[in-house]
Amino acid sequence: MKEQEFLKELKEIDLLQQAMGILGWDNQTGMPEKASDYRAEVDSYLYGLYFDKKVGEPIQEAISYFGKHPDELSEVGKAAYQLVKEEYELQKDVPNELAMAASAATSKAHTAWLKARKEKDFSLFKDALSENIRLTKELIPYWKKNELTNYDVLLNQYEPNMTVEILDNVFSQVRDGIMDIRRQLAEKGTAPDTSILSRKMTEAQQRKFISKVIADLGYDFSRGRLDNTVHPFATGINHNDVRLTTRWSETDFSMGLFGVIHEAGHGMYEQNIDEKYEGTPVHEGASMGIHESQSLFNEIIIGSNRNFWAKQYPFFQECAEGTFDDVSFDTFYDSLKHSKASLIRIEADSLTYVIHIIIRYEIEKMIFNETVSIDELPKIWNDKYEEYLGIRPENDLEGILQDVHWSGSSFGYFPSYALGYMYAAQLLHAMEKEINVDEVLASDDYSPIRKWLTENIHQYGASKKPNELILDATDELLNPQYLLDYLRKIYFSVYKISETQDFA
Repeated sequence: MKEQEFLKELKEIDLLQQAMGILGWDNQTGMPEKASDYRAEVDSYLYGLYFDKKVGEPIQEAISYFGKHPDELSEVGKAAYQLVKEEYELQKDVPNELAMAASAATSKAHTAWLKARKEKDFSLFKDALSENIRLTKELIPYWKKNELTNYDVLLNQYEPNMTVEILDNVFSQVRDGIMDIRRQLAEKGTAPDTSILSRKMTEAQQRKFISKVIADLGYDFSRGRLDNTVHPFATGINHNDVRLTTRWSETDFSMGLFGVIHEAGHGMYEQNIDEKYEGTPVHEGASMGIHESQSLFNEIIIGSNRNFWAKQYPFFQECAEGTFDDVSFDTFYDSLKHSKASLIRIEADSLTYVIHIIIRYEIEKMIFNETVSIDELPKIWNDKYEEYLGIRPENDLEGILQDVHWSGSSFGYFPSYALGYMYAAQLLHAMEKEINVDEVLASDDYSPIRKWLTENIHQYGASKKPNELILDATDELLNPQYLLDYLRKIYFSVYKISETQDFA
């Protein structure tokens, strides 16, 4: 087999993936509800073709041949071969009918989830979720290699080499650190006034503001677009088609604005992967944790920076057409960094955000490593919110139905958000050794930040593993202390707490 034949096969697989990506985007942005069953049939059919090609004879031949003749592959070919081999080893034993059933189930589950959200009734989603869990449990034995637990198998698909053992230790450190910061804010801090956050700002006004902001940050609208959806997401169809979505609230401008900044971080990552990898599985993020590190760097690291907002606030006031003309910058900025326990993950403040992830992580571990019934899940969810954040959902919409991930069988994905947050803080620490980030964000040119991220993260796509990327970029492996130090600095400043105060 020649490398050209191998890359041609990968291109055909990629074309099918692009078609499914566009259908998935359509499913979540405008597909009529009654089209669900027909779309599920299309999704299942295309996925069957895609799955067959991923484990088919040409791929088997390539794995066998280039395993013996690696020197015949170029740099791109070698990177693609490694990923193809890993995916083949993962999927080769999965029966095609099981893979197609899982694809069809997730398509139907999304429609059930939307209906359940509308009615605020988990029972309308329960059967679809149960089917997704059942099929995932059927798939795990085919996927499992040497992982210690079933949930490790799922984690490994989103964050290679990540384990329950590592996460339990890291999450324990982060949870305790955040709880300590929250205690100190409550005991010693002065909470900012947040009344301005509910002032009306129309969707059009918000869109005008944030579209310019993300373009300034480096998102290329000539290769992307911004649409509305129920649950925000970004999707990279190809190098020149990277789409963002968000949802808006005219009485909570922060939800839409920070949602777009977040998704633009994903989009900028996809747009800046080296084009030489296009048409291969290397032209994707290294992992979901690394992907989330880029979105959360945008949303929280940049989005929490005082200089960034000082620069943007006059334009924000202009877009709001007088609504915030009487609000000082300090009042505006401090209100954005107010911390208060909340029920909705994507609306959580940057201090309590990780707690939302830990709750989901613990529930997913129970689903796949223990024995728990579907009927128990809403109560377990509500109990954990009460235990960790001191608040309890009043209905399923603000509880177990809020996230889209389980409708797509994305079990094991949630820890990526917390890992991404930790990676982002660690990347900031490394970046500041080379760039004055505050100075850049006070300027008219944000490109030094984007260029640093492209040089150290974006360009490599999936050619490096996440732990390798972080080690190369920061000179150390994952260290959650950077996140805790960052949060302490931001929130102590807003809450007027001196670092030298005695908290004994």
